Amino acid sequence: MLRGASSTDALVGARMKIKKVLCSTGISGFLYKDLAAIKAGAEPDGALLYKGKPVTPGFKKIIQPGKTVSVMLILEDGSVGFGDCAEVILVGLAGRDPMFDPDVMVPLIEGPISEALIGRDVSRFRALAVEIDRMEVNGRRLHSAVRYGVTQALLDACGQANRLTIAEVVAREYATTPVKKRLPVLAGALRLDWAQHDRMILKRADVLPHTPFLSVRDHVGYQGEKLVEYMQRLASRIAEIKDQDYFPRIHIDLYGTLGELFENDPAKIGAYIGKLEEIIAPYDLLVESPVIAPTRAEQIAIYKAIRGEMDKRGIKAGLAIDEWANTLDDIKAFHDERAIQNVQIKTPDMGGVTNTIEALIYCRKNGIGSCLGGSSNETDQSTRITAEIGIACGANMVSTKPGQGSDEGWMILVNEMERALALIASRQVG
Repeated sequence: MLRGASSTDALVGARMKIKKVLCSTGISGFLYKDLAAIKAGAEPDGALLYKGKPVTPGFKKIIQPGKTVSVMLILEDGSVGFGDCAEVILVGLAGRDPMFDPDVMVPLIEGPISEALIGRDVSRFRALAVEIDRMEVNGRRLHSAVRYGVTQALLDACGQANRLTIAEVVAREYATTPVKKRLPVLAGALRLDWAQHDRMILKRADVLPHTPFLSVRDHVGYQGEKLVEYMQRLASRIAEIKDQDYFPRIHIDLYGTLGELFENDPAKIGAYIGKLEEIIAPYDLLVESPVIAPTRAEQIAIYKAIRGEMDKRGIKAGLAIDEWANTLDDIKAFHDERAIQNVQIKTPDMGGVTNTIEALIYCRKNGIGSCLGGSSNETDQSTRITAEIGIACGANMVSTKPGQGSDEGWMILVNEMERALALIASRQVG
């Protein structure tokens, strides 16, 4: 990720061509989950698994191990740029591409995509990455995971060719100004793992705990009582062990459960969020995905209505959209209807990393809060690239990944940002 010394005035510009394209299959940091099956009432089988048959096409089990494909671009000088093809946990949901098959994707990358890349110059990144993101094979656009991994590799290769950090490459080609300090980090903690909560509090996570609440029956409660109890315990625990000057932002991910519980009634949903805000005070609250509607248009309408009800009641908690905001066009559609306050930019859903970059720039220009996330189902490599894109584009925060252990993702993100910032600062001084 991090390169040696280089001029800070311009990209080096020496042509560097791709000599060979290689792939390897790998594993992701987490799992795939069939949310449709879980919400249809699949019976829990221990702390993680579920009994029964999957519902979403492509799944063989309700919970499956995540898979990845690494793309390696061998350059003329022997250096290698690489990226990882990966998908989110809830693959195939809310307009997302279906689960990808490495056995199908590797021949595609090493075949038609390789043919399009060999001999191409990587001293510049943007134009070639856009070309790959728009590429079609047999009349079909490439799977989002493939576009994600290949464009990561192109961005990494451009950094290699120019001896620049990825953040510097993005800043030069998109005319952005990198931030001077590391971005706030949203650190995850599993709902029942209170040792994990304690570690994130002790480490002064900027935002936490990104806890997933997937089921009304199991996680929220038919009266909303289970989520209330969780928030009460979280508020108490933070107060018990925090540093005196530590006031984290609280972020919870509800996976549409409030819509299910309150039958998509905006007034009831807004009032319940207000109750959660009171419980968690004095910490600011951000609620992600209170509703997951069947279509984008319905999602826009319900988010707008919930925000309106909250404003009537003076509820200041933030709302974050995830499902149905998978692309830059989706984000623009929400903004056009004034239905978006904050967005979870899930990098695998965006496809080519050029789309992530453009989405961050759009959010910053239009005053939309941006959480540069992705998925715990990603890899160390995609996480490092995400961190540097965030630095270059000024995301409001970045989300820990890969995996759901938090410590590891926190370490990878923070260390990558700090290294890149140190290198960039040293070049500006020297």
